[in-house]
Amino acid sequence: MKKICLLFSFLSAITLLQAQIPTDYFSNPLSIGTILSGNFGELRNNHFHSGLDIKTEQRQGLPIYASADGYVSRINVSHFGYGKALYIMHPNGYTTVYGHLQKYAGDIQKFVKEQQYSKESYEFEIFPDASVLPVKKGDLIAFSGNTGGSGGPHLHFEIRDGNQRPMNPMLFGFDIADNIPPVVSALYAYVLDDNSHINQSQQRTKVRLVKHKDGNYIAENIQALGRIGFGITAIDQLDGASNHNGVYQIDTKLNNVSSFKVRFDKFSFDETRYLNRYIDYEFFQNNKTRVQKLFREENNPLSIIVDETDEGYLTIKDSLDYSYVIEVKDFKGNTTSIIVPITGRKLEILSPRKIQETEDLVLADHATSISKGKHIIYFPPNALYEDTYLEIKEKGDTIKIHKDIVPIHKNITLTTDISNYAENDRANLYIGQIGHRGNPRYIRTTRKGDKLVGSIRNFGEFTVARDNTPPVVQPLNFSDGKWISSQQELRLRITDAHSGISSYRATINGKFILMEYEYKNNTLTYDFTDNIIQDAENNLKLVVIDNVGNSTTFEAKFFRKPN
Repeated sequence: MKKICLLFSFLSAITLLQAQIPTDYFSNPLSIGTILSGNFGELRNNHFHSGLDIKTEQRQGLPIYASADGYVSRINVSHFGYGKALYIMHPNGYTTVYGHLQKYAGDIQKFVKEQQYSKESYEFEIFPDASVLPVKKGDLIAFSGNTGGSGGPHLHFEIRDGNQRPMNPMLFGFDIADNIPPVVSALYAYVLDDNSHINQSQQRTKVRLVKHKDGNYIAENIQALGRIGFGITAIDQLDGASNHNGVYQIDTKLNNVSSFKVRFDKFSFDETRYLNRYIDYEFFQNNKTRVQKLFREENNPLSIIVDETDEGYLTIKDSLDYSYVIEVKDFKGNTTSIIVPITGRKLEILSPRKIQETEDLVLADHATSISKGKHIIYFPPNALYEDTYLEIKEKGDTIKIHKDIVPIHKNITLTTDISNYAENDRANLYIGQIGHRGNPRYIRTTRKGDKLVGSIRNFGEFTVARDNTPPVVQPLNFSDGKWISSQQELRLRITDAHSGISSYRATINGKFILMEYEYKNNTLTYDFTDNIIQDAENNLKLVVIDNVGNSTTFEAKFFRKPN
């Protein structure tokens, strides 16, 4: 009964909408000063950043503390993504998230190890009941690390609302020193229909900016007509850090009337991939710089757009003058402004927009299947954001599906006939995406009879590839037949030259041991404090399997003084 009442008290709080965001409820999860390498809403590959990346002085192993009372509601251990992650549900309905951890602490670490050994798997996810792992504000819960998709040691920290939507932690009173206004590096203008122009062009137009002494900009006067829009490239920087972070808010006005407003307070994970619709994806792929479009195109449901007039489009009329103002702000209110003078003038279009029509047109709201030689490409409805002509060329086992300048929102499938291969060879085949060096990179592939089916998230060139080479295993801190009593851990490197590592399993004297896989340096590590070893003489067996099923079995004997 006590367990049920405790769970009810937490869940009932979630049903209460937070009328006012608490600004003194959550504490800093680290005891060191808060310096960020990444902020909330920052533009990342295929997603918006959902929390704060707090620097850990380029170190791992710093203590992490619970930001408030609550209970551990979720634990997720993965090779990728957040790596080792911890979720704490709080009585006020919010959840805090701690990612890229080195390890958990105390009872949490003990619970995690028990689960991993029970499941005989490093990767697992569990949602403990409220009574299993309660925590108090300031309790030691974990240690900072670099696990998962982290590019360096740091703590990824989130605050989510009762619907598990990430919110900007700065709204909750986290005070980060910031006296530097956002930096705007470029302004672009876009023509949005066939009858409009900007400076006699219908192409993307870079608008020259002149910076004033106060840090604000005035753009060159442009001559335009019809429906147009603008986009900017901008970053923010915080005191004490050189990282290029995202801006908090962008406001635009036309002749002092609000036109478009973006603010990074909250979003849902269901919408985060729409970042590819929000930015100029083609420009990013070609220039590695993200332009934020200050207008809402079709199939863009982003909730970060909090105000708009006519979706942010500007309708410029002949013989009228306009003043378009863009204000870019960080969370502390530091602001950089751009004034764009516009003269409405009907002029001859010297550089018309170019749409290359091909035989393959994919309608955004329809399912489409395209056959080319031995290949079939299937587009589910809404795989693309708009109707698009694609350039598709095939040659035998290889097919080029357009260029990666058009974003794919939902996975498309590529089915390739391999009936020309001998039955014995088919098990080692996969679909690979050809990289800039000409080598195929494994994409998720399944075999259905005499066909391979691959799941694709980016356009490019694909081919049937073969992997006959098993993984390679190398011991790093021990050798066969040696005593290693002084070692705290057992480490090996596992690599695969072609399709990549799929799974592994290790035992000592026939008993499963937990080995942590760090894909960034291809290492497997066993911690002797797991206390699996009871004998002086020990036989290690490790089986590693790649993505097409090739396997390698590594065996070695070592001696160690029992604990």
